[in-house]
Amino acid sequence: MALSRREFLAASAAVAAASNLPAAEPKPKKLVLMAGTPSHGPGAHEFNAGVKLLAKCLEPVKAVTVEVLLNGYPKDDSVLDTADGILCFADGGGGHPLIREQRLDRIGKLMAKGVGLMCAHFAVEVPKDIGANELREWIGGCYEHQFSCNPMWSPEFKEFPKHPITRGVQPFSIRDEWYFNMRFRKDMKAVTPILTAVPSDAVRNGPYVYPKGPYKHIQEAKGRAEDMMWAVERADGGRGVGFTGGHVHDNWGNSDFRKVVLNALLWICKAEVPDGGVKSEMTQDDLKANLDPKKK
Repeated sequence: MALSRREFLAASAAVAAASNLPAAEPKPKKLVLMAGTPSHGPGAHEFNAGVKLLAKCLEPVKAVTVEVLLNGYPKDDSVLDTADGILCFADGGGGHPLIREQRLDRIGKLMAKGVGLMCAHFAVEVPKDIGANELREWIGGCYEHQFSCNPMWSPEFKEFPKHPITRGVQPFSIRDEWYFNMRFRKDMKAVTPILTAVPSDAVRNGPYVYPKGPYKHIQEAKGRAEDMMWAVERADGGRGVGFTGGHVHDNWGNSDFRKVVLNALLWICKAEVPDGGVKSEMTQDDLKANLDPKKK
């Protein structure tokens, strides 16, 4: 049936009005921040306080919703089923929460779905024969005992690749237990270095935190740049990030140290990283909040 002129004009106006409506904002991505159990002395390996700080910084960011898991791998891990990205900030090695109790298969199925994963500090280390191949596949590289090393030092991060994770990040230097000489994928396949610096000969000569070293192969690589944060886009569609800093809790007070991590958390979820990176503020009271009770 033909429309009258009045009906035609009304329909045209409705179409024009609908076309001028602002586009609906995309549904926020879900980010799960998993903290390990208390470890080390006061001010070090403050996993619970650290993830709470990161969650607070991300509260204003509409692109993600954040769920925080404290004190280790959860008894009910169904929260991971709907995650777009997961941060694991915890002790690694044989006690790594993602490999204990035969969890590699569980996490592997999430990775196969394209869930993003970021491991920070000790959580980039797993035993050479349990989880190393998986971690290299999921995040691009891992710490290998007595191949990698873990000195306390102050790398100077002067230049950054063009990547969403580096948006708004300015050159910085900060003392931390920055691991290096990681065991990466062969030929660094699909791996993008994010934070890179050249250790001095003195840093290579040790002592390292544990074992104290030095290791001959570390010393012989003097002058070589080392990667201490990296990103990977996986064949399954997921994204991974490794970050070797995070030993010293107060370092979250540094805006660039904090920003590069916050940007990475959005990136692993496939949320848009703002042009200037994630903006956040941090006070001394924030840094002192939620610290685990520890003996000196």
